[in-house]
Amino acid sequence: MMAIQMASLGFSPLLPEIQQDLGASYSQIGLFTGMYGIIALLVSLPAGVFAARIGEKRALLIGLAVTAVGLTALSQATRYDVALAFRALWLIGYRTAFIGVFTAMAIVTPDKYRSRTMGILGAMAAFASVIGAPFGTRLAAWLGWRGGIQGYAAITVLGALVFGLLYHRLSSPRSSTAVPHGTPISREGAVSALRNPIIWSMILLGLINMGGFSVTFFVPYAVKSVFSMGAQEAATIISASYLVSIPLNLGFGYLCDRYSRWNMMIWLAVLLVPASFAVMSRDLLVFRIAVALIVSLGHAATNQIYAIGSSLLPKEEVGKGMGIVGLGSGIFGYLGPQMLGYLRDATGGFTAGWIFVACAAVLALGDLLILRRYSLKRRALYPEEIQVA
Repeated sequence: MMAIQMASLGFSPLLPEIQQDLGASYSQIGLFTGMYGIIALLVSLPAGVFAARIGEKRALLIGLAVTAVGLTALSQATRYDVALAFRALWLIGYRTAFIGVFTAMAIVTPDKYRSRTMGILGAMAAFASVIGAPFGTRLAAWLGWRGGIQGYAAITVLGALVFGLLYHRLSSPRSSTAVPHGTPISREGAVSALRNPIIWSMILLGLINMGGFSVTFFVPYAVKSVFSMGAQEAATIISASYLVSIPLNLGFGYLCDRYSRWNMMIWLAVLLVPASFAVMSRDLLVFRIAVALIVSLGHAATNQIYAIGSSLLPKEEVGKGMGIVGLGSGIFGYLGPQMLGYLRDATGGFTAGWIFVACAAVLALGDLLILRRYSLKRRALYPEEIQVA
């Protein structure tokens, strides 16, 4: 996760230089970043099925290899359309590896510790983003943006080597899965991921991190146009936001194991709403705090969405479930940056885009309230299902 996240989020300070070199508009850069969502939408479910079919370890290693090839090819692109194609290849590998990571984490950890485990995973991913942005900008200062992208490719190869050597899944009975307090539930009492309505309805929860994903990629442009600051300062703001995300992921994961995951997610969304409006401030300190909250809260929420989804399924269905849940981040990972880029071109400023982000946070809160109510009703109607969130 650290290897793929260093590149996925850490490369954003390089975007202004990439835009200038390739002669791209803001809308085209919105597509360049928002393509993450398109690829996630197309690849998430096949990646989950792929992991279930060949094993999460093989799927993850293949994903890392494709990621490294895509990054290396992108570093050689001289036209926008070619760069877009290699960005797509990078993201296909990234998404395959991403789903593989969550599948592996869900399989090797018991449910009563799963939120904490996902919180640790989120903290490590956040740490990767903290070091990823300055890593790329330092290399870019010496070798240009192409050198920065090549550095990310090298890190991805290193991550694949470490994972391949150290990850081993011990065999375990597949006839049952455990819920909190050690109560076993047989496979016959569980619903397939592809037929579980709660799993499919969780796609809309991708809204909760649409703001965090969008803000991450457009902070370099916002600080340049509003505060007259450069890539190094933008990298500092992004890194600080993910630095905040490290303890937040750990603490939030612990609380989600102690209390209702649905309730904890609702409280997080409540905090996210005012932070999303505050990002419109022209005060630099308020802007920094708002960005840190949007990024860290959204990042912590995303990891717990996967914890909730995996807790509703037997182990043999987890890969498919992670793929379905991942569709949400695909849809809104595309919609967010694309809309911010479009609104920036249309209005000449970022205010309309920030309002769009704030509205998404409000919708995410509403969706959580509806899902919690529906989950409680379904638990009462179908007590034989795995319902532990």
